[in-house]
Amino acid sequence: MGMLVPTALAARLLSLFQQQLGSLWSGLAILFCWLRIALGWLDPGKEQPQVRGELEETQETQEDGNSTQPTTPVSVNYHFTRQCNYKCGFCFHTAKTSFVLPLEEAKRGLLLLKQAGLEKINFSGGEPFLQDRGEYLGKLVRFCKEELALPSVSIVSNGSLIRERWFKDYGEYLDILAISCDSFDEQVNALIGRGQGKKNHVENLQKLRRWCRDYKVAFKINSVINRFNVDEDMNEHIKALSPVRWKVFQCLLIEGENSGEDALREAERFLISNEEFETFLDRHKEVSCLVPESNQKMKDSYLILDEYMRFLNCTGGRKDPSKSILDVGVEEAIKFSGFDEKMFLKRGGKYVWSKADLKLDW
Repeated sequence: MGMLVPTALAARLLSLFQQQLGSLWSGLAILFCWLRIALGWLDPGKEQPQVRGELEETQETQEDGNSTQPTTPVSVNYHFTRQCNYKCGFCFHTAKTSFVLPLEEAKRGLLLLKQAGLEKINFSGGEPFLQDRGEYLGKLVRFCKEELALPSVSIVSNGSLIRERWFKDYGEYLDILAISCDSFDEQVNALIGRGQGKKNHVENLQKLRRWCRDYKVAFKINSVINRFNVDEDMNEHIKALSPVRWKVFQCLLIEGENSGEDALREAERFLISNEEFETFLDRHKEVSCLVPESNQKMKDSYLILDEYMRFLNCTGGRKDPSKSILDVGVEEAIKFSGFDEKMFLKRGGKYVWSKADLKLDW
């Protein structure tokens, strides 16, 4: 028995020595590989999978580190109101509240965005001309152009409440007016929810086009392609109106807005397939100002602020709000926006958006 203890101890010590030697050898082997790279000993024609993989992993980690830089809010869509005088069945931003920020608070938020890198602000709704008969909107437009000196100020409207007086008062501060027009058939507009009663949507569109030219505002058209207009041929109408851009969207479901139990709209009956959307685009491929946006391109490529100035994250198929930029600042709130900057650039989100640079024949 007396000899068993030293023997066992010796075996244990030998095992530990072998483990340490193995670790030392592994470390030396890795060090040797790096020396070969540094001194140019590796044959450039030969693949070195293990070392190359380690280098690529390091490079990817560095690139990921760079991606944590704060997102710059170059272009922001500010939906300052959810109220609307229409009832479009596929609406992406429904009247879930009637809240509108006090004017000075809205200006403070816009200043914060400007300080964070804002270049283009787009006012939308709801219907933005509904608040104070367009005066609230006009004051924001003037503030953004005159005091913030933003390169581009734009509006998306259904056009039904715009009067020429507004252009006289605020037209000089507006770069682009986008009018939503989904059909040039009044019966289809009524089915969608854009019916104006005795008013003719197409005639009103032509009047707005004329005012934009008279008051030097770039004219744009937005269309949502859906079950009721997917077979329509709009070529002649669009060419006659000659907008600077014709933005064509594929009807999109957003849970809590136009889909789901807590939604105010049921847009499922308006949906079209990707193939049907492509067929519509192909029918209008000769329209040079056409800018198509499929569901994939649209969903995460917009920076959207709601009526409380919270960024809305659509990555989960809903509009999940961040904290308000008025409370936590732009840099903190934008982290939760879900914004896909690569898709924003891919869909042409950055374009010539100042009327001073458009060189239009007024």
